[in-house]
Amino acid sequence: MKTLKTTQELAAFCAAARAHPFVTVDTEFLRERTYYSKLCLVQLAVPGDGEDDAVLVDPLVEGLSLDPLYDLFRDTSVVKVFHAARQDLEIFWVEARVFPEPLFDTQVAAMVCGFGEQVGYETLVRKIVRQPVDKTSRFTDWSRRPLSKAQQTYALADVTHLRKIYLHLSAELERTGRIRWVQEELGTLTEPGTYETDPRDAWRRIKTRSTSPKFLAVVRELAAFREEHARGNNVPRSRVFKDDALVELASTKPKNTGELGQSRLLLREARKGVIAEGILAAVERGVNCPSEQMPKPDTSRDKLQVNPALADLLRVLLKSKTEASGVAARLIAPSADLDLIAAGVREVPALQGWRREVFGEDALRLCDGQIALAAQGASVVIVET
Repeated sequence: MKTLKTTQELAAFCAAARAHPFVTVDTEFLRERTYYSKLCLVQLAVPGDGEDDAVLVDPLVEGLSLDPLYDLFRDTSVVKVFHAARQDLEIFWVEARVFPEPLFDTQVAAMVCGFGEQVGYETLVRKIVRQPVDKTSRFTDWSRRPLSKAQQTYALADVTHLRKIYLHLSAELERTGRIRWVQEELGTLTEPGTYETDPRDAWRRIKTRSTSPKFLAVVRELAAFREEHARGNNVPRSRVFKDDALVELASTKPKNTGELGQSRLLLREARKGVIAEGILAAVERGVNCPSEQMPKPDTSRDKLQVNPALADLLRVLLKSKTEASGVAARLIAPSADLDLIAAGVREVPALQGWRREVFGEDALRLCDGQIALAAQGASVVIVET
């Protein structure tokens, strides 16, 4: 089991990796105490069973640069294989403004190949590789050194089994002609906007009962301050103040530290100093926000009239399509999409791209009365009208 601790060692491995059609990649990181993920370990493997074909890279070693790895990511002749890549990609984008290209995500591929929605790595190892996975090191502190033998073995297994999983899934995608489906899904993962939050838009993640523009103006300012403070100090948003405290502050609108101190939900550290000053300034900005600049939540769909009978028929059609395609129903069309289609909305993911081929075209024909559904034994079949 080899751990690379110098830039030269990493460069040599990455150079050798260019002779292979793919390389599997995984990371271990911590994020409980920081805004940005702290990269603690990188695992890499290429095809083969030799000791040098799968390695650990220790990014915490002083002087080690990941530039050779980023150069490999830019080499389009080598496929970079991940499982559930989103958090890994966020780390590399924040650190180096680079996305692995071309990218293959085995979780996305597995969903398209009929393994269910958001299938876990352990499930794929069990079903495809026919091997058990040791979970004892799952919740380890990856920033502590030295890593134990068990930790290293656990981490390396995340990329060694991934080789067989990739070969199996890529062959299945080739057989079924669904490679383009996976490529469409991966487009979001390699979009910079997926990982970048504009502080002025952070309020949209806050769940509130009120849609009053005056109330939301204060929510927006508080959320923007929290985002900027958390990012600037590299601490989790919840360490500044939690969502429930934010909503409480937007409701009470404290004007001074005395009123701020009466908050039931605000952390003690936030009742004084820089955070307290930021909260009071944000509340003041929100209260004094001109009406034309207040947030205006999208309520265009609130008054939609959903045809419940049509929505039920769409659910039956979806079940038939999932049985025929083997793709998880929620991946094709979540329940909310079906209700929107039944209400006449056409700008929904279920009617775009590969989903339109699998389900959307017939869904629209059903809505227009061009087809009907009939029971045929244990199955549902489409009847042309």
